[in-house]
Amino acid sequence: MLLGLIGVAIFSLTLPFTRLAVRELDPLFLTLARALGAAVLAADWLRMRRVAWPGRAALRPLVIVGLGCVLGFPLLSSIAMRSVPASHGAVLAGMLPLATALYAALRGYERPSNGFWLIALLGSGLVVAFALSQGGGALQVADVLMFGAIVSAAAGYAEGGRLARTLGGQETICWALVLAAVPAAVLLLVLEGEQIGRLGDVGPASWLAFGYVTVFSMFIGFFFWYRGLALGGVARVGQVQLLQPFLSLAGAAILLGETLTLANVGFALAVIATVALGRRMQVKR
Repeated sequence: MLLGLIGVAIFSLTLPFTRLAVRELDPLFLTLARALGAAVLAADWLRMRRVAWPGRAALRPLVIVGLGCVLGFPLLSSIAMRSVPASHGAVLAGMLPLATALYAALRGYERPSNGFWLIALLGSGLVVAFALSQGGGALQVADVLMFGAIVSAAAGYAEGGRLARTLGGQETICWALVLAAVPAAVLLLVLEGEQIGRLGDVGPASWLAFGYVTVFSMFIGFFFWYRGLALGGVARVGQVQLLQPFLSLAGAAILLGETLTLANVGFALAVIATVALGRRMQVKR
């Protein structure tokens, strides 16, 4: 649970820094460039540790991790962050624990108890209610993009968490990044030539944000996250993600000057209570 919490704390600043980066960087460029930057770090880590190539059985989940966590979530959330505040996207990200547990259950990896599902639905319901209240009772196009990002991340989290039990948490994210590097490089050169030509006009704040989502969101955070999922199970440790929206709200307030209200704090306390209850519910593997 502690490893998962550290990972979530790192991930919680992803949306605020993404919104800061896409003020000057194209969302597709940001997605592909951060994937390539993290892949360089991953390849160097694998080389220094002299890690053997993964077996054939690991390729399918690694591809899902690459599509979901390396490309899918970053791209969809980056586009969404161009039209809504980071605080709005952050509350939607509170659906990730339920989506991750649902994916793991549908794939047959884990069997959460009825009590677990009740608590997960309660926590996610609180998050959705908060999101709707902030959006005036209606969903926006950015909301749909964020839900797509959540589905992508849930698949990558569940597959990566299960694979990490045998392959290792660090190895899982590193190999996923390396596998995604070639298509990311090709797409970057083919589709983002105009953005590459304008990089000299990008300010230091956007580069700082790019550095964070590359080094921490795409690389270091997964070292803690996948190790936590491997030790404690996808469904149970995944509940720590319910805290992520409210850590993101604090980050958005500090980095972007977005408003942090008493209502935000109230919802945060309610969600923390569901996490505490979720830890007590049975989850079979």
